[in-house]
Amino acid sequence: MAKIKVTKQKSAINRTQNQKRILEALGLRKIGQTVEHDATPNILGMVRKVNHLVSVEEA
Repeated sequence: MAKIKVTKQKSAINRTQNQKRILEALGLRKIGQTVEHDATPNILGMVRKVNHLVSVEEA
């Protein structure tokens, strides 16, 4: 399965509780932190919801 690297670019301050929970579920806590996930529909949907806060690249 394809892998993606997700990097947190912006702060979650003044964001909805749902967006904060999505970032935590992705494993992103600090700005600049990068995590690697399988490109499943669940993960891609989560990334789509917070795409203004993160950057994504194929691993």
